[in-house]
Amino acid sequence: QVQLVESGGGSVQPGGSLRLSCAASGMDFSFYEMAWYRQVPGKQRELVASIDTGGGTHYVDSVRGRFTISRDNAQNTVYLRMNSLEPEDTAVYYCKASYFSNHHWGQGTQVTVSS
Repeated sequence: QVQLVESGGGSVQPGGSLRLSCAASGMDFSFYEMAWYRQVPGKQRELVASIDTGGGTHYVDSVRGRFTISRDNAQNTVYLRMNSLEPEDTAVYYCKASYFSNHHWGQGTQVTVSS
């Protein structure tokens, strides 16, 4: 049974930082591409960052230079470090694991950036 358990969400002021974690179990973690998505009410889910099995990364333009995705295969965990947070970053953040046609999602964790 594949399970993705997220943690690290919360409420911060603009300019603050958070680190999200997604711990995976029930799968061969090192074979999966990992990604972080986010979604706000009334909008489609948006890819924020991804990291492939070789460590190659992708970022949406709006977070490039502020966010860093990383993975620790020994801990079966993917991270998203978020610096210089802006109100526009407020969303529910979801972890996704992908291996060809197999996709698994975490439960989502709320990130709120406000004064």
